[in-house]
Amino acid sequence: MTSPFDLIRDPPPEVRKLRRYLEEFSRYISNNADLIPNYAERHSYGEVVSTAFVESTVNQVIAKRFAKKQQMQWTPRGVHLLL
Repeated sequence: MTSPFDLIRDPPPEVRKLRRYLEEFSRYISNNADLIPNYAERHSYGEVVSTAFVESTVNQVIAKRFAKKQQMQWTPRGVHLLL
């Protein structure tokens, strides 16, 4: 497969570097295509496509735990239960 970069006879170092990164990215996508979720398909089936609600909950729990008026400490068991 030819790319626009192939049309440049003697590309400058920046272009060669960009080409290398794009080739690595393309190879990563090709090698991991089966593991990359199709969010459009998930959305069409009504499945969750965001982790924002989980992140928000974690942030709220941690904020409450670290509030100055809360004299609580993390215990290994407490952290395990939270996770």
